[in-house]
Amino acid sequence: MAFFNILSGIACFEGGLPVASFHAPPIRLLRHVPIPPEGKGVTATAPQPLDLRQVIAMGVGAMVGGGIFSVLGIAMLTAGHAAPLAFALGGVIALLTGNSYARLGLAFRSDGGSFTYLERAFRSKTVALLGGWLLLAGYVGTMALYAFTFGMYGAAMLGGGEGASAMHHLLQSLVLLVFLAINLYGVREAGNTELVIVTIKVLILALFAVIGVWHLEPGRLVPLFDRGVAGVVMAAALIFVAYEGFELIPNAIHEMEDPQRNLARGIFWSIAITIALYVLVAIVAVGTLTTGTVQQYQEYALAVAAKPFLGQAGFLFIGLAAVLSTASAINATLFGTARLASEMARSGALPPVFAFRRCGDGIPWVSLLVITGVTLLFVNAGTLTLISSFASSTFLLLFLAINLSALRLRHVTGGSAVLPLAGMVLSAASWVALMLYLGRENPVELGWIVGFYAAAMAMEGVFRVVRRFGERN
Repeated sequence: MAFFNILSGIACFEGGLPVASFHAPPIRLLRHVPIPPEGKGVTATAPQPLDLRQVIAMGVGAMVGGGIFSVLGIAMLTAGHAAPLAFALGGVIALLTGNSYARLGLAFRSDGGSFTYLERAFRSKTVALLGGWLLLAGYVGTMALYAFTFGMYGAAMLGGGEGASAMHHLLQSLVLLVFLAINLYGVREAGNTELVIVTIKVLILALFAVIGVWHLEPGRLVPLFDRGVAGVVMAAALIFVAYEGFELIPNAIHEMEDPQRNLARGIFWSIAITIALYVLVAIVAVGTLTTGTVQQYQEYALAVAAKPFLGQAGFLFIGLAAVLSTASAINATLFGTARLASEMARSGALPPVFAFRRCGDGIPWVSLLVITGVTLLFVNAGTLTLISSFASSTFLLLFLAINLSALRLRHVTGGSAVLPLAGMVLSAASWVALMLYLGRENPVELGWIVGFYAAAMAMEGVFRVVRRFGERN
């Protein structure tokens, strides 16, 4: 009965007629304010402008959302002793792409973010629509990764044992359902709470890195390229999802103090801080764990890496950081992605049913249910490698398109061609390396990823044909 009460008043519908352009609502990681349909429901109070410190916290909080806790083991098994270099390479791609986002964000000041840039750069609206579908798929992949990590660390903290697998599946499903209920009820996450969570997880990781540096065994760090240079490139592609999040910063450009100054600085410093944190954490992990240990505890290698110098307390602290981080990231991503899907439906990029919102508070209940349902299926059917590879692949493709957009629009943004071209080349090379790696090591998972992309393109094509037929009649 409570569930039906949540969905009471579902008659409100935002028309799905195509419009000239579509813009995603700002996806806030610090200050969540539900945005009702225009002219309907409650009126949202404008938040206080975000200063540079808060913009940086937004970016760091979005990137350190759970990826590092789960993909560290993958990086170490793929790149070996050079795992820190893999994180550094991923960071370089993020910095180059961040430059493109900063220039595009200042040139086209819109909450639409990636969609606006793609729409302005390409004449065909299909490119922008495919970009929207790609971003939705990427966020589903990241939510699946966060839920997987939450379940794995939660099960490990509860003792593991023979029932660890069942406990893992239970926890990863439960956390998604809990935040679905929270979002359906319309409970808003306070900005101060989010900032506290970001601070806690960053401090725990920084403490791990600083203390760990004094306890690592230098002999474990050599030879540097024990898995070859190719292993570094492949690992960088596999773990790239750990840098997803900075692209949300331009979505909040209208909420910033002095965006001309703070947008680019916020993107740069948030990525730079994240790179430093990831590289230090990877150095400590490589210097304290054996290959056998990483293979045995791949899914929560970071917590195991804290044991040699912090004991069981270190294991629990890292586990706590992982659980807090992933839970917060799931809530923020679900909040924003559901509204993104609803906005896309209003513009004709998704079936009109996604535009249904609850009367009074404008909550996009259909989008919330569908996105959570798809994520539940993905996280319970996929492996860690499949989930992280899919999410990384999707964002590498998206960032390739964004760098290409910056290159095509450089006469508007005022930037040179060198940086977006470099970002485009590195994104493309990393994506190809990832596909080659999966083809060699996990051909079945590669088949699933390619199949998903093909199905998404086919569905987009069918939907476009049906929409045109409806317009003519």
